Amino acid sequence: MTDITTGTGNTTDVLLLTLDVNGEQHEVITEPRRTLVDVLRHDLRLTGTHVGCEHGICGACTVLVDDRPARACLMFAAQADGARIRTVESLSDGAELSDLQRAFSDHHGLQCGFCTPGFLMLAEGFLAERPEATKDEIREVVAANLCRCTGYQTIVEAIDGCAVARRCTRGPKES
Repeated sequence: MTDITTGTGNTTDVLLLTLDVNGEQHEVITEPRRTLVDVLRHDLRLTGTHVGCEHGICGACTVLVDDRPARACLMFAAQADGARIRTVESLSDGAELSDLQRAFSDHHGLQCGFCTPGFLMLAEGFLAERPEATKDEIREVVAANLCRCTGYQTIVEAIDGCAVARRCTRGPKES
């Protein structure tokens, strides 16, 4: 993070940030008070991260920051300087959906889709940390985000289905 100075040596109200987003380095000039979600959506044009309540309650803006779920509406972009940020755009490989995205589709874990990116990133971070998660643990985690359409059960089923498939692909747990 670098303060931008004027020709007279006075510091202005903007910062030069280096953000590592989805494996790509971006230099962004922004005001210190701008949120990460605003920089992602407006400066980097990564509109998969949604803005919902802007109070950290709904979870629509959830991204991974250094592999941990974070509310991008509550985080200043300056706080993410030098961190690894992953947005929902990082999940798919071009036209190929990730296993988690396919599980959401297969289990009807989405309806209107507004909350889906936040749930996907919450689940991605959680499953990376807890690949052996039980349905009860998944249910507890997804309660942190809000969905007005699905009733949560299909979201829990989708995340559990993905977790089970990943465990099967990985094989028996090593002793």
